[in-house]
Amino acid sequence: MGRARAKDTEHPSARLGSGGIARVVPAEFGGGYELLIDETPQSHVDPADPTHLHFEYIVRMGALIDQLGSPGEAITAVHLGAGALTLPRYIAATRPGSRQQVIELEAPLVELVREHLPLPRGAAIRIRIGDAREGVRRLPPALVGTVDLVVADVYSGAQTPAHLTSVEFYAELAALLAPAGVLLVNVADGPGLAFARRQVATIRTVLPEVAILADAQILKGRRFGNLVLAASAAPLPADALPRILAAGPHPAKLAHGSEVTAFAKDAAIVTDATAVASPRPDAGLFLR
Repeated sequence: MGRARAKDTEHPSARLGSGGIARVVPAEFGGGYELLIDETPQSHVDPADPTHLHFEYIVRMGALIDQLGSPGEAITAVHLGAGALTLPRYIAATRPGSRQQVIELEAPLVELVREHLPLPRGAAIRIRIGDAREGVRRLPPALVGTVDLVVADVYSGAQTPAHLTSVEFYAELAALLAPAGVLLVNVADGPGLAFARRQVATIRTVLPEVAILADAQILKGRRFGNLVLAASAAPLPADALPRILAAGPHPAKLAHGSEVTAFAKDAAIVTDATAVASPRPDAGLFLR
């Protein structure tokens, strides 16, 4: 989520299968580059410093990833949705030797990023082209039950496709996870948070330990924005995270335990038969 930008045909671009236009442009703030899709920022990367995380929800994901296992320990990760490969780059830099799989629907997007924002030399990042759900089913069988981290951050335009929001889908992701593995889901929702509440209720049916990381005003349902849902079969690092999230330029709140139970209260479980795409944000959100 971000600002709309004035069009500039001088920067590298690619037409996506969806009909949208992806461009790589220098970031307006903080150095590095942004990936824009239809003039809306989707990813930020700094090739000179892959540990520099710019977007607020990505910073929160990074904070939780830092708590997995021992500091610097290599992990196995699966990413659904590539963008500019911000988190795979971060993991490769902070956890050398990690094995990562990325599933991305748009081949032209991957080609654009590979050419103009090359991956770090030696990073073990395998990119697979295809639908996220179908791609999960085609992953090597040896990954089942061994993955330390699954990141679900898939958007078609500004919405998560309906078939990536159901209990059946989350059960497939949960099957990939090692006993202490963690699922991170980027959920965008607006006032009332009806969609996010259903997502929390749905994920809890397959991974009982759930925490929510978000700006306090978003978590209260006062404005549209991103919520990071973290889920696992094992206890999450809830003790360390509040201090980490409260620091830095974008303070956030972590809800867990009884707060998550209250958040999801009475929300319906989403199934393949009832799933709908995430809500579309108001166009004015990107004109800040």
